[in-house]
Amino acid sequence: MLRFGQDRSAIDVVVKMYAPLPRDFYDRDTVEVARDLLGCFLVREIDGRLFVARIVETEAYVGPHDLACHASRGVTPRTEVLYGPPGHAYVYFVYGMHFLLNAVTEREGHGSAVLLRALEPLEGFPEGVRTDGPARLTRALGIDKELNRWDLTAGKRLWIAAGSRVERIARGPRIGVDYAGPWALEPLRFWEEGNRWVSR
Repeated sequence: MLRFGQDRSAIDVVVKMYAPLPRDFYDRDTVEVARDLLGCFLVREIDGRLFVARIVETEAYVGPHDLACHASRGVTPRTEVLYGPPGHAYVYFVYGMHFLLNAVTEREGHGSAVLLRALEPLEGFPEGVRTDGPARLTRALGIDKELNRWDLTAGKRLWIAAGSRVERIARGPRIGVDYAGPWALEPLRFWEEGNRWVSR
């Protein structure tokens, strides 16, 4: 378990081990980012305690023309962050009970993001925790609207670090977007084939 109390210098050492991905990683085609995030590390710092997990499942939401993407509703107070600089968190509330975490992608003004759907917990998590789903992972990591618009390149509180390349990647339709017509069938969900932490 990675626990350092309030020893900032010790945390900084670990932060260097898990250096945040640069902004230009996110400033690319959303589908490419969704695939490349597989195998990367999501790092969360809470009160001097670090949690580290591998990203094993993602979904791409590719822009305003994608009817499953919130950007399709135009610029609103909720979706404004999607049109902002890449590399920021888009955290939203669904079904009156769940927060979901996305990483904003592509150029400012485009309106796209990648949803993190599942994590493989590595460090800091209690035994038996479930991170095999977008709502479960945010619950396990204490992610809520306070982190909406958070800069994922800052290297504190919440960020994504480079990991190892995933060789066996599967893809299929996104989950829970039946309202999006033909866009519901687009194969824009990606996951590490055979990983038991992928959502079901």
